[in-house]
Amino acid sequence: MAVVCRPARIDDLKQADDIVVASINELTERRGFGKMASSRPPNFQAFSLADDPEGLWVADDDGEIVGFAWSWVCGELWFLAQLFVAPDRQSDGIGNQLINKAFAHAEMRGAPIKALITFTFNNVSQGLYIRHGLFPRFPIYMVSVPRDRLAPRLAAPRLRLESLTADAIPYDRLAQIDVSAVGVSREKHHRFLLGDSTTRGFTIHAGNECVGYVYISGGHIGPLAVHRPDLVESAFAAALSFAAQSDCPAISAFVPGASEPALKAAIDHGMRLTFPMLLMSNRPFGDWGSYFPRNPGFM
Repeated sequence: MAVVCRPARIDDLKQADDIVVASINELTERRGFGKMASSRPPNFQAFSLADDPEGLWVADDDGEIVGFAWSWVCGELWFLAQLFVAPDRQSDGIGNQLINKAFAHAEMRGAPIKALITFTFNNVSQGLYIRHGLFPRFPIYMVSVPRDRLAPRLAAPRLRLESLTADAIPYDRLAQIDVSAVGVSREKHHRFLLGDSTTRGFTIHAGNECVGYVYISGGHIGPLAVHRPDLVESAFAAALSFAAQSDCPAISAFVPGASEPALKAAIDHGMRLTFPMLLMSNRPFGDWGSYFPRNPGFM
C-alpha cells in the first residue's frame, strides 16, 4: 500500500515524536555528536493541533507513522517546527510529500514570511529547503555550562526579573516586545508557556520600565526577548543569575550568531558551544540581536 500523507490526529503525536527522536539521533550520531534527542510529552504539538489542525501532517504506511510535518503560524510568520522521516524511509520521497503539505499550509494562511531552524550539518534538508525558497541567514548556537562552573562567574545583574503571574500578565507589552524582536505578536504561545507547569516566565525590567521577557525551564533559558538589542547582554546575564539558583546540573540556551554581545556573554560565563543550528527563511525578519529561541520547534 502506498504511503498516505494525512492530517495528524492527537493519538498520532506520540508515535510521531518517536520518529522525530529516532531521525535526529541517527543524524547526530552519524555526524559525530552522539545522541541528542529524547522523547518528551508532545504538549506543544498538541497545543498547535488544537489551535490550527491544518499545520500537522503524518505520513502513514498502512497504520505505521513513517514521517511527520508540523508548522505553526503567528500573524505574517509561518514556521516549520519539524519535518522528519523515519531513518529507514528517507529515500522513499516521503519528505517531499510532507513539505508540499507544509507549504500548502503557509499558502492557506497567507503568511508572507516563512522560516525554520535546522541543524547546520543537515545539508540534505538544507538543499530541500533552498529549493522551496528558504535560504540560510545565520547560525544559532546551543550553549551550555555546568551550574557549579557558572556560579563563580556571575556578577550582580543590572536588570531585574519579575515573575509573570496568572492574574497580572501584560499581554499588550509582551506583544510589543515580540513585534520588536521577531516581527509578530506571539500571544498564543505566551499563553501556552504560562500554562506549562515546568516553565517559569518573567518580565525583564530596567528601573520601572519593562524591557523584555524570558522563560526558564529546568535550567534552560528561552525564549528571551528585549525591545532593543543593546539590552540583550544584560538580560541574558540576569536570566543566568536566576537559572543558577536552581538545582539543575547545567544551564543552557540557544544564542543567535546575529548577536555578538550575547555570544560574548555566553563565552565570558564559561558556556561552551555544544552544537550549531541554522535559521533559514524566505526573507530576513525580526531583530535577532534581541531574541533567543526556546528550541528549534518553538522558535
